[in-house]
Amino acid sequence: MPRLIPALPPVVVRGLAFAVGGFLVWLIITVQLFVNVDPLSVHRTDAVIMLGGAASERLPVARQIQSEFGIPVLVISHTDTLGNREADDACNSTVFPNPSVICFRPPDLDTRGEALAISRLIEANGWKSVTVVTSSYHVTRAGRLIGQCTTADVQMVASRPDLSPLQWLRRFVIETGGLIDVSLRPECSGGAR
Repeated sequence: MPRLIPALPPVVVRGLAFAVGGFLVWLIITVQLFVNVDPLSVHRTDAVIMLGGAASERLPVARQIQSEFGIPVLVISHTDTLGNREADDACNSTVFPNPSVICFRPPDLDTRGEALAISRLIEANGWKSVTVVTSSYHVTRAGRLIGQCTTADVQMVASRPDLSPLQWLRRFVIETGGLIDVSLRPECSGGAR
């Protein structure tokens, strides 16, 4: 019986095998970096900080951590963006001054801006340790950025997003690029501030 599909040249077969193998290795690494990010242990810190975005997923985790560990201060990134509505509502409905809630607006509405703002809050309040809550896919990059800007102990805690496989793949690509960027362009390049 004659072949309907012509055989591919060996160099093309090897190239495809290499590309598929590389993709699978990258996929395994990204699952470890952006999905399986649970801390070894969670402990009491001076403040719990919720990063902006995905507030419906992140804010309940931050409040639970605060309650469970008796953390005296809840810090909320206030961005006035659609994905941060629950957090923004919490900030808008809190009567200030309130020693148990701090709302801050990062200078830039991105993780770099939040890292700078958090380092300033840590310094201003004399905190030695903080717990930062963000989505699991964001923990690695956000932790690295914040760690570049402070000498305080930064404990990262993941909230669990409900994403489709295609949304996860998109996050893997975005966070891989972000991690490379953070490595090549540290936020606080002169060391911790």
